Amino acid sequence: MFRVRSTVAAIAAGASLMLGILPATHAAEPLKVAFVYLGPIGDGGWTYQHDQGRLAIEKEFGSKIKTTYVENVPETADAERVIRQLAADGNQLIFTTSFGYMDPTIKVAKSFPKVHFVHATGYKTAANAGTYQTRFYEGAYLLGIVAGKMTKSNTLGFVGSFPVPEVVRNINAYTLGAQSVNPKIKTKVVWVNTWYDPGKERQAAETLVAQGADMLAQNTDSPAVVQVAQEKGVHAFGWDTDMAKYGPKAHLTANTENWGVYYSREVKRELAGTWKPEQTLWGIKENLVVLSALNPSVPADVAKLFNEKKQAIVDGKLNPFAGPLKDNTGATKVPAGSALPMGELQGINWLVDGVEGSLPK
Repeated sequence: MFRVRSTVAAIAAGASLMLGILPATHAAEPLKVAFVYLGPIGDGGWTYQHDQGRLAIEKEFGSKIKTTYVENVPETADAERVIRQLAADGNQLIFTTSFGYMDPTIKVAKSFPKVHFVHATGYKTAANAGTYQTRFYEGAYLLGIVAGKMTKSNTLGFVGSFPVPEVVRNINAYTLGAQSVNPKIKTKVVWVNTWYDPGKERQAAETLVAQGADMLAQNTDSPAVVQVAQEKGVHAFGWDTDMAKYGPKAHLTANTENWGVYYSREVKRELAGTWKPEQTLWGIKENLVVLSALNPSVPADVAKLFNEKKQAIVDGKLNPFAGPLKDNTGATKVPAGSALPMGELQGINWLVDGVEGSLPK
């Protein structure tokens, strides 16, 4: 019986080949790509924008990839548990998208040497783990230029999350941009010790307005700061995403990220078998840092200057951290004719002259 069935099968196969019908083959398994998020995908800020990047690669690569994500993962032992489970589930490329995931990412990477990990905003790497972050301070500098030209009180406000280098760079760049067009500028900072807490962000913004700030920026994830600016009749800037809908009159522009361009590159390398760990640092030139459209209320001369300075950054003619620079104790940090080295900028732990207060311990 077995021989007869085999012969029939062989005849059928031969007939199929004569008719040009190829035998069925198994489709290649899709590349499994995972994302670990600090906040909810609907936060309107950091996590939302990363998830837009995830959706962009789903659209670009279609059935070649399968993505998954876990949201609301705190920067605690829970992060290691989640990352480890994603690796155990067969994900081959895992993006961990918050600074506090750095050590858990490296720890799990050692346990899964064949899985590739990429950590956002950190500095630790391994044979199978790289990092990625933006020159977001370029955009913060441009926000400062608009703020410095349009402020009436000469007082800027900034809602700070944590005193990590990423945030310190942005506060400093925001202040330096404003001072480049208005030497009278002072920046007040309220620290909230969280990346995402709309209530705390709102309270911080209200405090800054009460202290005289009429231009608000943030390094937090919700649109609460923009909403307060709209209510109080002052101006604000979106952060991570375009937040104009939350404050149509208040919102002047936004410093945003186009994460899709980076995620696309990493997926292409993974699919081609050429992935390797890198420390990627992209900015405006690479279209990872994107400034949203200026509010029509921005004066024409300010818009012109904004666009000229943006182009100067793209052309490499403007470095926001070029000297002379002093910290807010008066100590010279960068002499005239030089710029803060990238290594020092990556670990910056001091505030520029004009930023009031000190970094929390």
